[in-house]
Amino acid sequence: MTFSPELEARFEAFLAKYPADRKRSAMIPMLIYGQDEVGSITDELVEEVAKRVGVTPLQVREVSGFYSMLHHKPMGKYHVQVCTNISCLLVGGEELYERACQKLGLGHKQVSADGQISLEEVECMGACSWAPAVQVNYDFYHDVTPAMLDKLLDGLKAGKAPEQISEVQKVNS
Repeated sequence: MTFSPELEARFEAFLAKYPADRKRSAMIPMLIYGQDEVGSITDELVEEVAKRVGVTPLQVREVSGFYSMLHHKPMGKYHVQVCTNISCLLVGGEELYERACQKLGLGHKQVSADGQISLEEVECMGACSWAPAVQVNYDFYHDVTPAMLDKLLDGLKAGKAPEQISEVQKVNS
């Protein structure tokens, strides 16, 4: 499998961090960055990561099937995740998720017909102190209100990238 020069360099940097008998520790970051470039966890990506970290493809599939941030089918260009774990649930996370479902016409892990937006209900983003939390790709939004969610989703539906939606401040990039 051929990757971009940037991804090849990143893979090499990951592998260089670990002793020869611990190369498999690079598996998850390699899968995440490979998924970002390829679009999902494909059989070819599994085979390539297995070869590079010195494990079987079955071991890579077991790992990729366990972690919810790894997807075996392509998600949207903008992957919207809404936390509904206990902290977020108590301050409106479930209502935000239901609102997103209605506004986007999507359910859990569904992708819009144009491939631009996907939606996922997630268990925890580690943002309990700033609940409710929403994530779009790698951008986090904390203390999300229904109005903030509407502006974010309307912007995405209009074709704007998250950083172009000035009414909604992300926490980090």
